Amino acid sequence: MENSITLEEALAFVRQLSPVDKARLIERIAPDIERELASVRPVPRKSLRGLWKKIDITAEDIDQARREMWGSFPREGI
Repeated sequence: MENSITLEEALAFVRQLSPVDKARLIERIAPDIERELASVRPVPRKSLRGLWKKIDITAEDIDQARREMWGSFPREGI
């Protein structure tokens, strides 16, 4: 079984350090974090170009949607 501590436990220990020791901790841990982040490859994103390519929306469709959305505006009691 491996000995591991939670983030909350680590923060409790760090909060007990002096400001100088907190700064030293950051100086020592920052290079490790940078190295780990550099080794992580970003997930390629799917292009959204052409997302609506097969959808045929006409000006009449847009006008109808506007009429439906704004048909009851302004309502009484607001």
